[in-house]
Amino acid sequence: MKIRLIAVGTKMPSWVIEGVSEYQKRLPNEFSLDIIEIPLGHRGKGADLARAKRQEGELMLAAIPKGDQVIALEVGGRNWSTEQLAEQAEQWQMSGRNVSLLVGGPDGLAPECIALANQKWSLSGLTLPHPLVRILLAEQLYRAWSILQGHPYHK
Repeated sequence: MKIRLIAVGTKMPSWVIEGVSEYQKRLPNEFSLDIIEIPLGHRGKGADLARAKRQEGELMLAAIPKGDQVIALEVGGRNWSTEQLAEQAEQWQMSGRNVSLLVGGPDGLAPECIALANQKWSLSGLTLPHPLVRILLAEQLYRAWSILQGHPYHK
């Protein structure tokens, strides 16, 4: 199963790239994590934020391969414990489909992205910086995979 993290934002700091890379290296090919970066829509003085969000959404939708299970990371989504994430990951694997995880920009996901999602997942009630979300997701996916393999990493 391939997991694609499709996230708004480019030019991440080196500590983010290194952190995500560490967990990508630990994951096996049959549970791989790829990052697809979507450029941030124009924001600034006089910017049309709705248009920026819509453009980000269009690019995200275009980046989702046909047949993928789509998971929208949304504040209003379900909270999963690490064990519940492992159960979800096992279900994703059993479905035989790849997974696309969608992380929106500063104004969230476009409504079209949310509507396409098979599931909505909330990492936390806290507002998290987008660079940190990438590392958190990579680590939790590795931890979920470790649980499924019976590895002691989770302890």
